[in-house]
Amino acid sequence: MPAPVVDAIKNYIDEEAIEGGYETFNRHEEDFERFYQQAARLINCHSGEIAFVENATRAWDMIFYSLPWKAGDVILTSMAEYASNYIAYLQLNKKFGVEVKAVPNASDGALCVDSLKKMIDARTALVAVTHVPTNGGLVNPAIEIGRVARERELPYLLDACQSVGQLDVDVEEIGCDFLSATGRKYLRGPRGTGFLYVRKSRIKNIEPVFLDLHAATWVAKDSFEIRDDARRFENWEQNYAGKYGLTRAMEYALALGTGNIQERVLYLGNYLRQGLASLTGDAEIEVTDTGSTRCGIVSFRSARYKVDEIIGAMKEHRINLSSSTTSGTRLDMEDRGLTELVRASVHYYNTEAELDLFIAKLADLHSALASSRPRP
Repeated sequence: MPAPVVDAIKNYIDEEAIEGGYETFNRHEEDFERFYQQAARLINCHSGEIAFVENATRAWDMIFYSLPWKAGDVILTSMAEYASNYIAYLQLNKKFGVEVKAVPNASDGALCVDSLKKMIDARTALVAVTHVPTNGGLVNPAIEIGRVARERELPYLLDACQSVGQLDVDVEEIGCDFLSATGRKYLRGPRGTGFLYVRKSRIKNIEPVFLDLHAATWVAKDSFEIRDDARRFENWEQNYAGKYGLTRAMEYALALGTGNIQERVLYLGNYLRQGLASLTGDAEIEVTDTGSTRCGIVSFRSARYKVDEIIGAMKEHRINLSSSTTSGTRLDMEDRGLTELVRASVHYYNTEAELDLFIAKLADLHSALASSRPRP
């Protein structure tokens, strides 16, 4: 998180500690309207189409489980769909007989839009796609998918957990009806924060799967009225310090410019891929990213070393990496014969010198691993 984001969270918590939770909220109630305004600016929508939620998965769940499912409905999704989403599809299959079909990939590894068109029929109830998968730099063709969904008047749910903050995401250009995002990743906001976008024309036709006294008003002994904006998908108790911090994180990103951020991140991602592709010898690195457009998430593997060995060796040099396994994107990983990958994520604040250092340390992987192993 940037220092201004951290300061915002700390200051809010300090104020709560002295003044109390309700009192602090009341003092900042107008400030919290900025959250909806900044989120709307970030993805080009109206503030009434934004809901604050505790994470991207809950944002996605809130809209997905609120849709009017029935037996025989078909969900069309991507091969690189995230596990949490696919588990939800399988749950609805067991509960309601909803069918899930993965659209094949095109030759570049991204969702094939022509195949999507051919798979749509009268039973298709939702197009749901992960914009940027968890296991690599692929960017699915969200705009082209949106054109198809609009032509067929199908609801379109975009999981933008890993794209908002590193890519210039415009819901009007994409044409999605719903979008889920997190604060903790490329937006550089706090954990436990996220937001949901719901297109205005869809809001009143979708009753949230659960309601409380924030999402609805108890107007008479036996009746209630649901809010007419996207905040019907929120609940009353919220992480207000986190919300305050996320607002500052979005303002920080907007000040830099989402177009500028995307340009820098894509450049650094490709710079790193080129460096990794040049490695030979002990490292034996294979870059595994697919897609014609690739983002700041770079995935690779070594024929010689295990993922946890590479991550451990690099940690000795204060180079932080993560991993992706079959359980995160099973369809894609199994289709490509992959079981685990190293994942390196770059952001605009990284420098070429840092990436050069990382590549150099990978090139010297054999000696690095040898020195990190305990002596017998």
